[in-house]
Amino acid sequence: MNKLAKAILAVLLLLAVAATGYWLGKQDTGHGVRDTVKSGERRLLYYRNPMGLPDTSPVPKKDAMGMDYVPVYEGEAEPEGQLGMSLDKVQKLGVKSEAAAMRELHATLRVTGRIEVDERRTYTIAPKFEGWVDRLYVNTTGQAVSKGQTLFDVYSPELVSAQREHALALQGLASMQNADDDARKSMQQLVAASAARLKNWDIADAPSDAPAAADSRPHVTFRAPVTGIVLEKKAVQGMRFMPGDTLYQIADLSTVWAIAEVPEQDIGQVHLGSRTQVTVDAYPDRTFDGRVTFIYPTLDSATRTVQVRMEIANPNGLLKPAMFANAQIAAGKSGKVLTVPASAVIDSGTRQIVLVRLAEGRFEPRTVTLGGRSDDYSEVMNGVTEGEQVVTSANFLIDAESNLKAALNGMDAHTTGNSAPVSAPADHTGHSATAQPMQKTVGHQGQGVLDAVNPDGTVSITHEPIKSLGWPGMTMDFALANASLAAGIKPGTAISFELVERKPGEFVITTLQALHGGH
Repeated sequence: MNKLAKAILAVLLLLAVAATGYWLGKQDTGHGVRDTVKSGERRLLYYRNPMGLPDTSPVPKKDAMGMDYVPVYEGEAEPEGQLGMSLDKVQKLGVKSEAAAMRELHATLRVTGRIEVDERRTYTIAPKFEGWVDRLYVNTTGQAVSKGQTLFDVYSPELVSAQREHALALQGLASMQNADDDARKSMQQLVAASAARLKNWDIADAPSDAPAAADSRPHVTFRAPVTGIVLEKKAVQGMRFMPGDTLYQIADLSTVWAIAEVPEQDIGQVHLGSRTQVTVDAYPDRTFDGRVTFIYPTLDSATRTVQVRMEIANPNGLLKPAMFANAQIAAGKSGKVLTVPASAVIDSGTRQIVLVRLAEGRFEPRTVTLGGRSDDYSEVMNGVTEGEQVVTSANFLIDAESNLKAALNGMDAHTTGNSAPVSAPADHTGHSATAQPMQKTVGHQGQGVLDAVNPDGTVSITHEPIKSLGWPGMTMDFALANASLAAGIKPGTAISFELVERKPGEFVITTLQALHGGH
């Protein structure tokens, strides 16, 4: 019996060992499967700020606005110099984009100027002989005259003598029909000399073939050389004048000039023959068409402008000399150039930037070089290529909320090679003592009173103490991430706001709300 019990016990032990081995084998196989599954899963790297600010966390957390940080897995880290934003945030901001395309730039320069007389249509009446004004027929400045209209009569003893000499020479030539050739030739020379003398005095109606005693006139009549306006009248009835004295100045105002002042930086866009439209305050509902006929070769060093002359038809005489005028000059290059919407350009003062939309929620800032521009588009010399999508709306909000400057600095560092880009560590659980500390606070909440919206777009706020910054209560001016944040909020309204430090010492308001329905 003892032997049988021992045999049974041995069999049971063997069965137990076999079962244990089988179970352990199954467990090992399961672990291998799980290990394989785990090895195929994405490895979590860290959590990033949902608004794109350079703030990360090794564990889940919320930002100052209560938004959850976004997990970033291996292979999903944002490339250097790019910006990431959640699709929900993109929709809330109303981000829109448009493709860079080839277009013809039809720019319009708006400049100021004045109406002036066409110098080529100005005439001066200045006799070339001595005499007296015997009678005036046009005796007021500003009077309209027609071509050939009588202006005044003059008496000149010298002119009368010259006319009689010419008449006597003609009479003598007529009486020498039967004389020899030498005598007739001498008399013809005398006639030609007397006629030349009268012609040099601009006496076109001198007697030609009448007897001297009958046709010599003691008075000479001056007539208007052109239809126009008397700009200047110095002639007085009975006055004596000397050769070259100006007695009348007449201008034809059927065509006038508009002299415009074009800024130095825009003069390269103005070309001869460019069409223009001119308006004056006297007739605000009318436009006068013209064209650029001359670009002056000198620059006014005081105003840094170049004068441009435009020729304008003025058949009804509505445009008066010395009127102030507003001119629109068609400018720009001929042919198509690569352009982006003007609203897509962020001008920092030292460079121009556009945000290229690479994919949904991913953007890349690009420094561009601009050329000419129209009212709606700007020419891009380099920085983007045709077909790339550029952000046209909410780009300033992306700048404020996604810390565009940090991305640009990273892009500059990558380009110049002066500093290596800093990437997020694969394991956030074990930072060494020398690791760079992470930013802890990116948004600072405050309350106060909106004192004023300044002309430069900033706001003046008297705020309560801000504990997160250690600031006491004071009155300060702040820049806005977007000018629309203060829209509808009147000065004197109690407000709450959020500050973000874009760079050391520079704080920008990203959220501004009125308290107690103070809109």
